[in-house]
Amino acid sequence: MTEPPASSSPTLNGPIVVGVMPGQWPAVVEQAARLAASAGLALVFAYADVTVYPVDGTLGGPAAPIDPDGVDDVAAGFPESLADDLRRQLAPFGVPWSTVLLAGEPAHALAREAANVGASMIVVGTRGHRLSATLKDLAGSVARQLLRRQDRPVLVVPVDSRGADRHDEH
Repeated sequence: MTEPPASSSPTLNGPIVVGVMPGQWPAVVEQAARLAASAGLALVFAYADVTVYPVDGTLGGPAAPIDPDGVDDVAAGFPESLADDLRRQLAPFGVPWSTVLLAGEPAHALAREAANVGASMIVVGTRGHRLSATLKDLAGSVARQLLRRQDRPVLVVPVDSRGADRHDEH
């Protein structure tokens, strides 16, 4: 009997960075949690605030509003309602997780965070379930920008925009 050849693919050993936003369908979080649980990895849920930009280009550093007249509080923090949703969705999975608030354009901010934490991969969602919506979303989306610029895997989870209670048709 011969042994299978050693795999040349990289192992998953860093956390999984997941792009999230308030009101997002649960499929993205659930798929990321399943993957993390099966691989024994932690999750880092990242929310990119597009109304601010990193002043010195570093993560976690000072941020300033893009429109100083339109933003009252730059240091609002990770949205509490989003953190509550994550706690509820992740309870059944028992995986370690954390949150991080990022500043600036989401694709760039997610890529910076993934590099900063040595992420195994980045997980993001689409805006629609149908193939046409998914392809349209990829044409100018955060997912597309990540796919074009990343040297690490990017998992794009199609989400069901038809409604959370509706099941797939057979």
